[in-house]
Amino acid sequence: MRPERNTANGAAPTTAGSETAWSPAGENTPDIPHDVPIEWMHDTLRRITTNVESVLVGKPEVVRLAMVTLLARGHLLVEDVPGVGKTSLAKALARSVDCTASRIQFTPDLLPSDVTGVSIYNRGTEKFEFREGPVFANIVVGDEINRASPKTQSALLECMEENQVTVDGHSYELGIPFMVIATQNPVELEGTYTLPEAQRDRFTCKISIGYPDPTAELAMVDERAASDPLDKLEPVTDAAEVAELLAAVGGIHVAVEVRRYAIDLVAATRDLAELRLGASPRATLQLIHAARAQAAIEGREFVIPDDIQAVAVPVLAHRLVLSGEARAARQSGSDLIGQLLDRVPVPRGTEQLRRR
Repeated sequence: MRPERNTANGAAPTTAGSETAWSPAGENTPDIPHDVPIEWMHDTLRRITTNVESVLVGKPEVVRLAMVTLLARGHLLVEDVPGVGKTSLAKALARSVDCTASRIQFTPDLLPSDVTGVSIYNRGTEKFEFREGPVFANIVVGDEINRASPKTQSALLECMEENQVTVDGHSYELGIPFMVIATQNPVELEGTYTLPEAQRDRFTCKISIGYPDPTAELAMVDERAASDPLDKLEPVTDAAEVAELLAAVGGIHVAVEVRRYAIDLVAATRDLAELRLGASPRATLQLIHAARAQAAIEGREFVIPDDIQAVAVPVLAHRLVLSGEARAARQSGSDLIGQLLDRVPVPRGTEQLRRR
């Protein structure tokens, strides 16, 4: 059972005397339902995070971003070299939630119907029946997504954006939560297809796991000497509870000034000379969703500029299309977003809020 909300009137702390009213009672009161206390949200998230970190040792930042993506109702792209734990991260998150999960091994001969499903003629009923594909699960792990053809990759476009699948003119709703965790190897390019901009733009976050430090690698060797920690990983929550979490996170308050800060940050990418294509309006929405998720992880009912900054690079960098000159200068999307974070003015009132 969830604990009862113990906040007096549902209002978050205010900033006395500050020009920016981040979260006062009244018109800016957070929209979280009164029966969903932030303490319960934070505790549930902590249990899921601890469970995943027991498998992916020494990578708390990676696990945090995976949790942000889940809470933002988004999708995660994990790009890194083989053997660093991309698939383990996806499996650990899927097993931490008692929900349906499926795995798709993307290969050059994979067809769109192998992902979404297909209509099959039933001779007994003399009707076509739809057989669901592996995308009909709460958490879908797409391994080596860039090995499938663009035609097959495009089968995920509608799923990831509209939470539904359309086959033979009929639309089928997907469950809640629904999250795609896709992996790809950036080093081995033979037999792969670069993800198009439309596909990359549908991934809320893109992360790289990286090699573990020596201490974490030693702990991993010791823990996996006898068995794989994935084999004994038990769920710590279920799909219904996660769906309630998602609804509550969607109600976390974002002040007008913070929303404008997010818009200014995204708009600034469209004016950079180093880019052929800046971030889209979808990126703005995803940035706000991810900031709400970050605030929930921190145990707050309202978003501050720090939340925007904490998720800006993983949310925005992979959506940028660099110019030839920028690539020649070995610049990256992450570098450019980092520069914008230093240049775009931060709303006033942040320091007062931090001290409360």
